[in-house]
Amino acid sequence: MRWIVHSEEPLYTDQWLDIRLADVEITGGRHLAHRVIRSAPGAGAAVLDEQGRVLLMWRHRFITDTWGYEIPIGGIKEGEGPEAAAAREVEEETGWRPGSLKPLLYAQPSSGISDSEHHIFVAERAELIGEPEEDWEAERVEWLPLEQVPELVRDQKLVSGTSMNALLYLYALNASSQ
Repeated sequence: MRWIVHSEEPLYTDQWLDIRLADVEITGGRHLAHRVIRSAPGAGAAVLDEQGRVLLMWRHRFITDTWGYEIPIGGIKEGEGPEAAAAREVEEETGWRPGSLKPLLYAQPSSGISDSEHHIFVAERAELIGEPEEDWEAERVEWLPLEQVPELVRDQKLVSGTSMNALLYLYALNASSQ
C-alpha cells in the first residue's frame, strides 16, 4: 500500500535540515504522526589508481563516536551538478583531483526517515594538487587496496552506509570482471 501524506508541518529548519511532522495515512484509514528529515542532495566519488587502490579518508564521526574510512562526499551547491560537486568534494577533502568521473550508484541512505539522496561517481585516476582544504575533514587520507574492502567492513573500519555501498559495489564489479 502506498502511504498518503495529508500534511507536513515544519518543526525545525536551518541551512542543512528541514525537520517536519507529517500526517500520514496508512492501511485501514489509520494515521501516523511521522517525522521527516528533508535535506539537499549530496555527491561523492570512489577514486581508484592504476594499482587498484581506492582513495579513502580516515575520520571520526562525533555523533556515533566512531572512526572509519569514507569516500569523499558532501553537499551539492546551488547551480552545481552532481558530477561537479563530486569532483569538488574530492579535491577539497583529499587534495587529489579526480580524473574523468563516471556514475557508479545512486543511494537514498535513510529513506525511512529522510529524503537524502547521494550521487556517487567513480574515477580511475587522480592527480595530487596539494593538501586538503580543511584539516578537520579527516585524520588522514590514504590509498588502500580495493580488495581490502570486505575486510574493512568485517572489522567495522568501513561503516558509513554510502561509502560502504559504493565500495562494495565497486569491489563486486571488479571481482566479476576478473
